[in-house]
Amino acid sequence: MANVKIEDQILVIFGASGDLTLRKLIPAVFNLYKRGYLTENYRILGVSRTSYTDEEYQKIGVLDNPHLAKEDADELLDFSKHVQYESISTSELAGYEKLNDRLQLIFKETGTTNCIFYLSTPPSLYEVVSKNLAQVGLSDESKGWKRLIIEKPFGYDLATAKDLNAKLLECFEENQIYRIDHYLGKETVQNLLVTRFANSIFEPLWNRNYIHRVEITSGESVGVEKRGGYYDKSGALRDMIQNHLLQLVSLVAMEPPARMDADSIRNEKTKLFQSLRPLTDEDIRKNVIRGQYTGSSYKGEKFAGYREEEGVDPQSRTETFAAIKFFIDNWRWADVPFYVRTGKRLPTRVSEVVIHFKPSHHHLFSNRRLANNQNVLVFRIQPNEGVLLKFGLKVPGAGFNVETVNMDFLYDELTDSYVPEAYERLLLDCMQGDATLYARGDSVEAAWDFVDPILKAWKTEDIPVYGYPAGTWGPEAAINMIEGENMSWRNPCKNLTNDGVYCEL
Repeated sequence: MANVKIEDQILVIFGASGDLTLRKLIPAVFNLYKRGYLTENYRILGVSRTSYTDEEYQKIGVLDNPHLAKEDADELLDFSKHVQYESISTSELAGYEKLNDRLQLIFKETGTTNCIFYLSTPPSLYEVVSKNLAQVGLSDESKGWKRLIIEKPFGYDLATAKDLNAKLLECFEENQIYRIDHYLGKETVQNLLVTRFANSIFEPLWNRNYIHRVEITSGESVGVEKRGGYYDKSGALRDMIQNHLLQLVSLVAMEPPARMDADSIRNEKTKLFQSLRPLTDEDIRKNVIRGQYTGSSYKGEKFAGYREEEGVDPQSRTETFAAIKFFIDNWRWADVPFYVRTGKRLPTRVSEVVIHFKPSHHHLFSNRRLANNQNVLVFRIQPNEGVLLKFGLKVPGAGFNVETVNMDFLYDELTDSYVPEAYERLLLDCMQGDATLYARGDSVEAAWDFVDPILKAWKTEDIPVYGYPAGTWGPEAAINMIEGENMSWRNPCKNLTNDGVYCEL
């Protein structure tokens, strides 16, 4: 993150008393403040239905915020002076007229009319808020830019995503809309592009001639916790694959952009989504697996099954695990299988991209113990963010015994470098008008177009929901998805310590 100040502007947060705002957004802006990015005239205006004075919200959002408890008290006090609050009814136009009046006062106070409107609200309010902002003239850029940040889920299926896009575009221009995916704010995700396009040793190999398969895993050790009511209407496919993991696929598989700017990169990502081979009914039965965690004992602790969780329908068929095998129909990736999986109550929390290269064509070292003679490149997204390359080296001594060795890099080793949190990076990008790490409307629709047939098949077809005991890597059917002798998913929990923390990549 370049050390430059942003323009004077106001960040208006709808849902200002919610968990996301207090846990992520305000701490992210505070970190930007500490690092000198914010101007003296920068303001945060919290907006929600709850009635607070400015001083009361400064106390709740900043001074007594448990997520800022370790910060310097004097810095928090100075930062809190940038924070204001307005209570409105978000469903009524009169509330936005009141908000506009308050903003006019802030505009005069700060000398700027630049605004970011962050919708940290339920998705049902996206259309309502954007329409009312436009009604009172707060989407008009004639006297200063206006930007709208929208959290996922962006639509519930293809039809609702298209409808939401159309409704938003009635109120804001596409270049004003920033669809946020916090995964794209992670340093290791962005490093996928750098590794590919800044290193001549990788890009020539990044195709069907040298890559055998690509795996992407995003696992959580926790269950649905207190989010059962929400999760039961969503599921793993909507919650993780349609957005987070397909975004990772796009960064792994997209073509090199003409330039490293937002339009060029997002053009290539959209082309990639449009190249995903449509899944037939047969593909969905054979190559898409859904599962639900069941009660079990793991690491000496008992865990309830998904259907026993608070807020979950006892007859629920909502998936807590999903795995897909698919192909990309273009020149670079023809016939290379991509495997994507995500799940809750897996053995550990881990997200990573794994590139499996093809084995050498002529096996000179028959006694080597490298599994299928394959080199592997791993991008660890979380935790222990880093990059790992596995390759064979000769064991010292007589003969040509070969062992697999690791060459790795961990971000934790950059002790002198500050690694920003995902929301911190993404907010700063929006403040500067850089949409590179934000999803564009056509890209979102293309991703939904790929996922939508699965959702429809799960509604109408007699496709099973496989059970898997909490603490395992998912249903047996998913474990056996990867075809080939001695081939299976990379399960990184081999390197866990007793307390569940990774000791290496």
